[in-house]
Formats: sequence, C-alpha cells, structure tokens
Amino acid sequence: MPSHESPSSEPLLQQKDASTVQRRKPGWKATPNLHYKGRKMVRETCFSFCFRKSRSNPSSDHESSSSSSEALLPQKDESVDLLDSKPGWKVAYILGNESIEKMATYGLTTNFMVYLVREYHMDQVSAANILNIWTCGYCLLTVVGASVADIYLGKFLTIALASLASLLGMVTITLTAFVPQLRPPPCIPDGQKHLVQCVSNTKTQLGFLFAGLSWLAIGTGGIRPCSIPFGIDQFDSTTVEGRKNVSSFLNWYYASSTVVLLINQTLVIYIQDSVSWAWGFGIPTLLMSSSIPLFLAGSKIYHHVKPKGTTFSSFAQVLVAAYKKRHLKLHNEERVCGVFLDVSSEGNLVLSKHSLTTKFSSLKKAALVVDDDLKDDGSCANSWKLCSIQQVEEVICFMKILPIWASGGICFMTSAQEGTFVVSQALKMDRHIGPNFQMPAGSIKVMSLITLCLCIPLYNRVLQPALRKITKHENGITTLQRIGLGYLFSILFAVVAGLVEQQRRASALSQASADGVAPMSVFWLFPQLMFLGMVELFGFVGHIELYNKEFPEKMRSIGNSLIYLCIAGATYLSTLVVSIVYSVTGKHEEPNWLDNDINAGRLDYFYILIAALGVLNFAYFWSCACGYTYTSSLKAVESKEADILV
Repeated sequence: MPSHESPSSEPLLQQKDASTVQRRKPGWKATPNLHYKGRKMVRETCFSFCFRKSRSNPSSDHESSSSSSEALLPQKDESVDLLDSKPGWKVAYILGNESIEKMATYGLTTNFMVYLVREYHMDQVSAANILNIWTCGYCLLTVVGASVADIYLGKFLTIALASLASLLGMVTITLTAFVPQLRPPPCIPDGQKHLVQCVSNTKTQLGFLFAGLSWLAIGTGGIRPCSIPFGIDQFDSTTVEGRKNVSSFLNWYYASSTVVLLINQTLVIYIQDSVSWAWGFGIPTLLMSSSIPLFLAGSKIYHHVKPKGTTFSSFAQVLVAAYKKRHLKLHNEERVCGVFLDVSSEGNLVLSKHSLTTKFSSLKKAALVVDDDLKDDGSCANSWKLCSIQQVEEVICFMKILPIWASGGICFMTSAQEGTFVVSQALKMDRHIGPNFQMPAGSIKVMSLITLCLCIPLYNRVLQPALRKITKHENGITTLQRIGLGYLFSILFAVVAGLVEQQRRASALSQASADGVAPMSVFWLFPQLMFLGMVELFGFVGHIELYNKEFPEKMRSIGNSLIYLCIAGATYLSTLVVSIVYSVTGKHEEPNWLDNDINAGRLDYFYILIAALGVLNFAYFWSCACGYTYTSSLKAVESKEADILV
C-alpha cells in the first residue's frame, strides 16, 4: 500500500510500526480520499482520517476469517425480516388514531380564543397570549416526547401514555363548559344591549382550565413527534416497494390532516358557536376516548423498534473528542471531502451514509485515529476520544441546518395571527352567507385550508412539471427556493392584511352598526388567508422536506421535532411582539394598536410591523441559503473502487 507523508497520517504512524498496521488489515485499511477541485475529483492515497470497515475478499485474503475480523463483520438486522412489505392494515390503526387525535385536539383548541373571550371574559390580548403560550409549550414538549421514546419507552408506549394524558386534559376542559361553577357567570347587558357588568374569572377557575391545557400539552407533545416515525417503522425501507409505501403513508397522513382541519373549521366550530360549548367540546372528547382502543387494538401486530438511545450523547462525544484533538492537523486543512463506510455501534451495517462536507473541519478531528484509540480487535477504546466520521457528519448536518431553522420563526409568526387577530377581524365583519346562515368567526381558517387543498394538486400536477422543464431540477425548484417562496408569501399576507384592515376600520367607523360590525363581507379576508395557505404549502412543507432529506435516518425524529420547535419559537415571538406593541402604543392620547375594540385600535399598523420584520427575516434567510450546501450534492460519482464509495 503506497503511503504519502501528510500531517493527518503522522499522528497515527508515530507509534505504530508496519506489523501493527498489517495486523489490523482484516478489519481496517487505508482508503483513498477524494478532493474536489471544481467539478473534478483528485484521488490521493493516505491513511484514512477515520476508521472504517473493509470489504476484503475471503478468497484473496484468508485473514478475514480471523477472530478479530469476525467480530467486526456487519451483522444482519433480523428485525428487518419481521416487516411486511404492505402493512397497510396495520398502519390504518396508527393513521386512524392520529386523525382522531388531531380532530379532537384541534376541535378543542381551534375556536378556543372565542371561548376565552366570551366565557372567561378575557381581553383579546390575554386570550391570544394564553393560546400562544400553550402552543409554544406543547411544541417544546415534542422534544421531550421524542427523547423519551428514543431512550426509554419506545414509540408505541409513548403514544399510548400520551393519548391518555390528552384524554385527561380534554375531559378537564370539557368540564369547564358543562359545570357552570368552573367558569365565570354570563355578563349582564343593559337596556341598550351594551355589556355593563362582567364578573372576572377566579384563580380556582383559571387553575382548573390551565390544568386541562397542561395535560393536553403533555399528550400532544408525546403523540405528534412519534406518530409518523412509528408508522414508517411498519415498512421495510430497504426495498423499493417499502419506500413506495412509506411515501404513500406520508401522503395519506397529510391528506387526512387537511380533511380533519376542514371538519373542525366547519362542523365542530358550528356546534360550539351555534349549539353549545358543552357539546362542542364533548364530541371531540368522545372521539379521543374512542381513538385509544383503536390504537391499542393493533398492539400485537405492530412492528416495535426497541429504543436505542438518543443522538444527544453522540453529539456530546463528537464535541469532546474534537476539543481533545484540537492541536492535531487534518490532511489538506482547507478542503477535505470523501465518502466513508461506517458501522453502527451495534455492529450492524448502516444503510445510508452522509458524504464528507468541507465545513466545520475542526470537528473532523474527532474521527482521527491516534495513539491507542483502537483496541487490538479494532474496536474503539474510548468513545469520548474517538468517534466515527458519520457521528461527526451528523453533528455538522445539524449545525448547518440550524440557521435555516431559526429563520422560520418570523415566517410562521404570521400563522399565529390566524387564530387570534384574524378571528377578531371576522367578528367585526358581515359573516352572513345567505339570509339565514352566519359563518362562525372561528371557521375563517377554512379559507386557507380550501386554498391549500386546491393548490396542492395544482402544484404537483401542473406547476412542478412545468418548472422541471425549465430548471431541469427533479423537484422543479430546490428545497430552499421553496422555503424562500413561503417567506415571500408571509410578507404578502401581512401587507394585504394591513390594507384590508385599514378599509374595514374605515368602513366600521363611518357606517358601523350598534355592535361595531362593519358592513363589509368577511370574504374580503380571503386574499390574505389565501397567502397564508401558500405559506403552509411552500414554507411549512419546505421545512419538513429539508429536514427529511438532509438528516440521516436516526435523526429523523429529531428533525420531526424541529418543525414543532420552530412553531413554538414563532408563537413565543408573536406573544413577545404583541406584549411589546400593547405596552408601547396607546400613550399620549393615541389609540392603542391592539385595543380590545379593534375599531378604536390600529391593527393595520401591527400587520405592517409584521411585514417589516418579514422583510428583514427574508434578507437573513437569503444570506444563509446562499452559503448552504446540500448534503446530497456532495456525494461522489460512482467509481470502480466499490469499497470506498457507498
């Protein structure tokens, strides 16, 4: 084996003679590294930066039958044999439980701001902050739920226990609607139908309400990050048929979620608004109680993947090992690229690999083999001093996605307004459809959902094929371009919402009825809600697509949690902006932008402020996207040297 003198090989060869290297030949061998110069690859043979399995031919190398190499041979994962290629009837239990859980949870919370304002006599800012804090809380708990499932309980048990927690929370909130003592008494109107006396809520009533929201947040935080991974576990992703079934499962998952939201925005909200809150909350609670037996019915036929720990400890090992080897130098410090074969800690062959990147090269020092990092049998002596190159690449993958993830907060902050101030706008507009039907204000979201349902097939069947012909890209546009379009639509939403609110307020002040409702159809809100649907189609789905494409399989659950963390950041940011605007404006005899009476406030100014923040956020995202390199684009072309490329 030819050897080239290089800084990277010196630490390994200082105390290892030729005999030592020959003894490790069956399990470990030197590999050529691939250096990129423009579009060409230059091969250079040097001792590998990280340890890797060799694919030695037994007929040519009898030493592969030695005890040391036998211990290192990749073992087949027998759990793969237990998977069905078409387990649709098993997935139906999972999909049914998830759909009913979403219908129950969304049915309880979609119109919740109206419930807090009308029944608990809260002002709209307090109600909006409570709703945003609850959303932020359950999104943060998705990380806890994913970690508990990966380390201790597994996905099945986590979903089962979380479903019970959700049911307990829903029963508690439903009791607030059934039992009059658990909420304030109704306000007393005077002869002119103006509310003159409203009894405020007590600490006991708020405590009972918050207890129900807390249990519901715990349950939602356990179900949401585990449902999709648990469904994918039922398929054999190593086969073509299995991958097709996974794609089909994801399509059905998204389609069922949209249908559930449409039902909630129409039927459930109508019952809450026109019949009673007790029945409006009681029906989702009954649905949730029926979904748990449905999910448990398939417990004996599910494929259960045992928890194997979390990636957080692996991240810590890489950082510690890189710090301990910070004085070492890599070969070609400026640019290091290549594809390495790695083996998991259990000895099983890892099915997919991340190719080496050129960023964060200092972290790659964690994979340098020096001194006594390896035992005599070729295994790692101390995982806090030596990590595989795949561990390093997983950390790099996570770190380079973080700036893109952080940009989603301001974009998704616009979605937080849909359930708060957009509903407030609808309450002061003409919501009649025909002479005898009035649309509930909480059902206004149905406009964005209809837009989404119409645009998804239009994008997949018409726009995407046309873009493929123009850009020659397999998806028509790149993932980051899709996310960028979502950010632009969020800016358009805020601008259009501000203009519509300006016209609605002017109409209300000049021609309003006694209750302050403007003679302006609620369908004037459709343009801004259409743009909000585009935000979800491009921005939200783009983030999900980015995480699933860039993260390796073992980090998909973490990626699933990232989107909920992004929503949590957006709702927390929305609460912060609302609180600041509410406290700063309204001085010097000027109207408060977020006054309880939106006809007296200036909600249009608030929307323009969100649009300005969106422009700044888009500039930040653009700077991050310009320097981003896709993981898939770094994969080397196929070579005759099959043992060094995956």
